[in-house]
Amino acid sequence: MSEIWLIIFRIVFILIFVLALIPVLVLLERKVSAFIQDRPGPNRAHIAGIRLGGLVQALADALKLAIKEDFTPAAIRSKALFTIAPMVLFLMSTLTLAVIPFSEYFTIDGVKHLMQAIPFDGGLLWYLGFASLSIYGIMLAGWSSNNKYSLLGSLRAASGAISYEIPLGLAVVSMILTYNSINLNDFVVAQQGSIFGLPAWGIFLQPLAAIIFIVCAFAETNRAPFDLAEGESEIVAGYHLEYSAMSFAMFFMAEYIAMTAMCALVVTIFFGGYSLPYLSQADLVANYDIVLLCIAGITTIFGVVFAYWVSKNNITRYRVAKDYRKRENKLYYALTFVIVAAVDIVCLYFYNGTLGGFGAEVVATAVNLMVFAVKTFIMLLVFIWVRWTLPRFRYDQIQRLGWEKLMPLAILNIIITALVVVYGN
Repeated sequence: MSEIWLIIFRIVFILIFVLALIPVLVLLERKVSAFIQDRPGPNRAHIAGIRLGGLVQALADALKLAIKEDFTPAAIRSKALFTIAPMVLFLMSTLTLAVIPFSEYFTIDGVKHLMQAIPFDGGLLWYLGFASLSIYGIMLAGWSSNNKYSLLGSLRAASGAISYEIPLGLAVVSMILTYNSINLNDFVVAQQGSIFGLPAWGIFLQPLAAIIFIVCAFAETNRAPFDLAEGESEIVAGYHLEYSAMSFAMFFMAEYIAMTAMCALVVTIFFGGYSLPYLSQADLVANYDIVLLCIAGITTIFGVVFAYWVSKNNITRYRVAKDYRKRENKLYYALTFVIVAAVDIVCLYFYNGTLGGFGAEVVATAVNLMVFAVKTFIMLLVFIWVRWTLPRFRYDQIQRLGWEKLMPLAILNIIITALVVVYGN
């Protein structure tokens, strides 16, 4: 029975993580772009004066897309392919997340269970396979739309995928040689500890592979400056030009899911995954009482900082007849106090040493989940920051970078890695 609940937890965690993250990412994208462009960003939509920092605007946009008419143009080539194209892209993007490990093995009755939505030892091959299949959704959308801009966008996406999947795969080969495994959890375990005083992260072991992989990650997810498939200034909206309502929303969500999956993979391969620097799962389990105190302390500090930030920033400098911000701030203070108090009470209650081995493992797993989420969120912030900082590259520049720069460097890195692995010992 415990194993069934563990399976349900693994699947539900990944689904909730990615689906709940989409509106947050939409808000973050718009807020970061507003910050870079020196403007407030979305902050007007509210429910009884509660704006949640602009999150209500993202929820309003989602509701609008859900209730709009899903219009299908009469001139499309195939209604069946036109309909399933966003579903294919959404499904393939979601499946890539299924093999990302978000915690160390969990032991039940002496049996270790891999903490992935779909426990699969060859997780890296699974990810690369389904990430490659996602391009079929874009190609089907571009061809079936019977629109020259849509077709051109899908062709650009396909050529970009071909150009950058190869150096990305070669960078992965270097990491496979380094870790001697294709199991993503083995990658994370190998990065625990330190090397030359630094965390034994992949980015320090293989900096060139990390740079190549991250650059290719931007291209694979069609993010700026590699977003020629959706070049609004050139081909309007690209492959999803003829889509509307929930069909368009599925393309929109698939892009953010693919970006989240790619960030999670970057974190897993190059930034230690779910593990804390210098610490292993055994360290967390053995010192769970200290871990509980750290969780309580960090939560309290974060709550105080958040409340102070709200008191200084969520105010108006003008005289208004009815200032909703005061009511909103009271809600923020109350929620912050309840959350911080609940976490502190739970941590201090179990600090007295009543937890057994199973409870200590649960605490370690909770820490792994938080670390994995924070690292992934930081990487997502980098993706968004780059989009609103760098201009879009020309098509010939993108092809030249992939074929003439990244691929030779990736091959050279494989040769150097193989020589070190074979003769370094």
